[in-house]
Amino acid sequence: MPPSGEVLASVSSALAVLLLLLACVELGDAAAAVGVYRLIQYDLAGAPLGSRAAALNHHAAALPLPAGADLSRSALVAPLLDLPLSFLREYLAEKKHLGGLLILLPTNLGAKNGEVSSDDKGQPKSVLAELEKLLVHEEVPFPVYFAFHDDNMENLLADIRKIASSGQPASASTGGYKLIVPSAEPKKVSSPTISNIQGWLPGLKGEGDAEQLPTIAIVANYDTFGAAPALSVGSDSNGSGAVALLEISRIFSRLYSNPKTRGKFNLLFGLTSGGPYNYNGTSKWLRSFDQRVRESIDYAICLNSVGSWSSDLWMHVSKPPENPYIKQIFEDFSDVSKEMGISVGIKHKKINVSNSRVAWEHEQFSRFRVTALTLSELSTPPEFLESAGGLADTRESADVESVMKTVRLVSESLARHIYGLRGRNIDVFAEDSSLAISPHYIRSWLDLFSRTPRVAPFLQKNDPFIAALKKELSEHTADVHVQNDVLDGMFTFYDATKSTLNVYQVASVTFDLLFLLVLGSYLIVLFSFLVITTRGLDDLINIFRRPPSRKVKGA
Repeated sequence: MPPSGEVLASVSSALAVLLLLLACVELGDAAAAVGVYRLIQYDLAGAPLGSRAAALNHHAAALPLPAGADLSRSALVAPLLDLPLSFLREYLAEKKHLGGLLILLPTNLGAKNGEVSSDDKGQPKSVLAELEKLLVHEEVPFPVYFAFHDDNMENLLADIRKIASSGQPASASTGGYKLIVPSAEPKKVSSPTISNIQGWLPGLKGEGDAEQLPTIAIVANYDTFGAAPALSVGSDSNGSGAVALLEISRIFSRLYSNPKTRGKFNLLFGLTSGGPYNYNGTSKWLRSFDQRVRESIDYAICLNSVGSWSSDLWMHVSKPPENPYIKQIFEDFSDVSKEMGISVGIKHKKINVSNSRVAWEHEQFSRFRVTALTLSELSTPPEFLESAGGLADTRESADVESVMKTVRLVSESLARHIYGLRGRNIDVFAEDSSLAISPHYIRSWLDLFSRTPRVAPFLQKNDPFIAALKKELSEHTADVHVQNDVLDGMFTFYDATKSTLNVYQVASVTFDLLFLLVLGSYLIVLFSFLVITTRGLDDLINIFRRPPSRKVKGA
């Protein structure tokens, strides 16, 4: 071959390869990656609940759907407020096949119901609460993921709807978008742990006083629960209760740091885990106490969901309000609340000893015959795994002012009980004093809680957040101890709580065939051109000419 022909052939081949590469790059640019959060998967006493699948590899579909649409090979993409709960109930009840479900959450999900933008239809928080209630308590055979409805997802959704408007669902033959979540089979979380953190402020004994001082316990569970563990931060339930406990420990540590102002009561602070799971951590924590420690507890105050109330707070008790201890505690709260211009009501709920289910944390204390109460903005007992956080319980759900009022109510009531100040209008924690409640401290900790998903057991015992809680409690109390235990066996959890969703724009088969036809024609023309320019037209004809048959000579 002449040198000029070799050069021409090389250049032509390079152009062909470049054309193929450009085509591949153009197709690759259509792919996008989105962070998604998986619906929780767990077993309760052996019953499978939540999402039972994680891998997703289906074409995208969107509402509204044509009548009789088959979604067995489709992943439905639906904004929260556009997803009918009746649609989900039907699919779950009749066990219809659905390839997958991607629920788009509003980016302003944390806004209070009155602050939702005019573009939103309905109330996102109430709709999401109903959706979570349905998904958490049902066995969902298909993968369910949550993502945020930002501009990119809105553009994707518009394209999916545009394709659907043609009357043909997305498929390999029609093209569209394909959603892929590469995920291995979810595995059981082995030996799920819960961590309880406690600290003491020892009281001052009198000279020659050999008896053990009485103890007042302030307790709050710091974990939460939600349909998507990687998104559930529980700012109000129960981040607000835990933050209130930290602030109470901080201001009382200043009183107890001086022997002249140290009270004759021990103060025990407990941050417990496993709250949504029957307050399992609280039960194990109490069991770890020496009998004498439990008997020394005068009463316990449990703080639960105290971050979004304005004027009404509720004191929940197991013993009748006529009980002398309960009556005295309630009067202490009432005296302070009247001065603050707020209302504290009392709710009595008797414990059913034969039922292991407890609605409030103080009921675990009552089972050990320890007087206890729960202070909460909730007026009624929550149902199992409900009102225990949720995806809508974000930073905007917890108000600094509400937590400050809770801290003031509890702290002033405790101070009057400890120092014998009943009936005296004395503000121990006055705003202009060195013992003043710090809004900056409360706000900072609420911010941290609202950035930290805390669904046990996905919060490991060596998690930096638990270490931060221990360190903070160590700054204000003594003998700080972390108790690690295993969550009761009736719960089994599975991993794979978050992943990456890959979105691909898929060309239709018609496009593929057309592209193949054009590319094939180009290669044939290129090949013919190279042969003619290098070897002549006769050689090109000879290539396609049928070779003469060879006669086999006889033996």
